[in-house]
Amino acid sequence: MAFGTNIRTYFEGKWHDGDVPIMRAADHGSWLGSSVFDGARHFDGVTPDLARHCSRVNRSAEALMITPSVDPEEMEAIARDGLRAYGPGQAVYVRPMYWSLDANELGVGPKPNSTGFALCLEQVAMPDPEAATTLTRTRFRRPVLEDAVCNAKAGCLYPNNARMLAEASSKGFGNALVADALGNVAESATANVFMVRDGVAFTPVANGTFLSGITRARHIANLRADGVEVVEAVLTFDDFHAADEVFLSGNFAKVTPVKAFDDTQYQIGPVTRRARQLYWDWAHSAGS
Repeated sequence: MAFGTNIRTYFEGKWHDGDVPIMRAADHGSWLGSSVFDGARHFDGVTPDLARHCSRVNRSAEALMITPSVDPEEMEAIARDGLRAYGPGQAVYVRPMYWSLDANELGVGPKPNSTGFALCLEQVAMPDPEAATTLTRTRFRRPVLEDAVCNAKAGCLYPNNARMLAEASSKGFGNALVADALGNVAESATANVFMVRDGVAFTPVANGTFLSGITRARHIANLRADGVEVVEAVLTFDDFHAADEVFLSGNFAKVTPVKAFDDTQYQIGPVTRRARQLYWDWAHSAGS
């Protein structure tokens, strides 16, 4: 089932209208999960950090031992060409992806230089900035590099995220606040996380168990440039219960306010609102 509507797919060197088939039954990516992707956003006529997302999908491929087959600059040009079919008021999710076509001689690892590539555009509205979510704890944790490809945006990681969300939903919450292997806060099930206490913004220090996101980095830079102190630190669940504000940071929504973590309630506070406004101001001024 498609994530959005008004889909266009770049595959085998040309654009196709709709959600076209791209994998064969015997592709390594189909039965052994060797797939990576990235996601950028197009809204209000801008596509912030598209070049960085195109570069990261190639790094993800290399981490999963898939040979990247499209240069980031070419990938960006393909995406911008496809976006011309959308109107100025249409928000689009931009998803480049790779998967391995063939297995190596042992049948488990991906074969070098045997790569499938597609780029999918789906019209998906930007979320309402006042639509806050809720968080709860989950028994599932973020893996470490010795267990999984934490340094890639890999499809094989997402069943773990999905069961986090399923557990949170079963408890009546919108998302999960997730621990790393040591029991400290890593991120949510779907995005990086910030908390605010006494006007200072804190975010979990990148420790290799989660992707330190492109949008996360933008928020840190924007807030610091605006005079807000931002600290990357080891954070506990108790720290989040003691916070004044909490918000999620991810490509899809950019800023998602959090109104509750278990029985702790929050307001959509001034730093959360400022982070969103600063991002929008930056995105439009950057001419992306």
